[in-house]
Amino acid sequence: MSDVLPVVFVHGIRLSGACWQQQKRLARGRIAAPDLPGHGTRRGERFTLDGAVDAVAEAIDEVGGRAVLVGHSLGGYVSIATAARHPDRVASLVGAGCSLAPSSVLRGGFRFARRGLATTADDGASFSAWLLRRVLPAEVAEPVIAAGIASEVIPDVMEAAAGMDPLADLARYPGRVLLLNRRHDHFRLGERRFLAACRDGALQIVPGAGHYLPLTHGETCARVVDGVASALVSG
Repeated sequence: MSDVLPVVFVHGIRLSGACWQQQKRLARGRIAAPDLPGHGTRRGERFTLDGAVDAVAEAIDEVGGRAVLVGHSLGGYVSIATAARHPDRVASLVGAGCSLAPSSVLRGGFRFARRGLATTADDGASFSAWLLRRVLPAEVAEPVIAAGIASEVIPDVMEAAAGMDPLADLARYPGRVLLLNRRHDHFRLGERRFLAACRDGALQIVPGAGHYLPLTHGETCARVVDGVASALVSG
């Protein structure tokens, strides 16, 4: 028997499963990193929460039917919803950068950004690539850029986000939850409410990092995830 449970990594908005290069390199057990609808190999599909949860559940089945679920940003919200709907498949949940309720103000900010990107000749692709190269290590940025940055999916995601209720979903999930947040990230502003909603929750703050922590601090994230997966086996 493996000494770690399988892990499924779920990416953030506009990115793809390609963003988990460091985690794939450092993983000790089986992993999957699916593309959510409208992203990566599934660009052109409409994003819905139901479709995203189905994609994650299918990835869990591919690695054996039960796994640790690690979601970043949008992927964190999708992972929370998946854990609530399929608690028997999710051995534990790590949510990074997803401790803020998707309010109308937050959704409006994304819609505003989308309108700005849409005014450019390439739908913001060049700007997005430039930004990712500045904030992410090349090992992560280049595969993400090659897989395509799906700015066009933002309106569908914001429509889906209006129906998300991560606090209620956390309350429904009986397993262990780790909220992994960065010191400098506005997506941690609701972390105390999110932690209180968990039946069995913990909060870990990583200093000196921003919203892209799992991608900029891959080794730190990998150690955390490996510890979660190993503890479940040994426990």
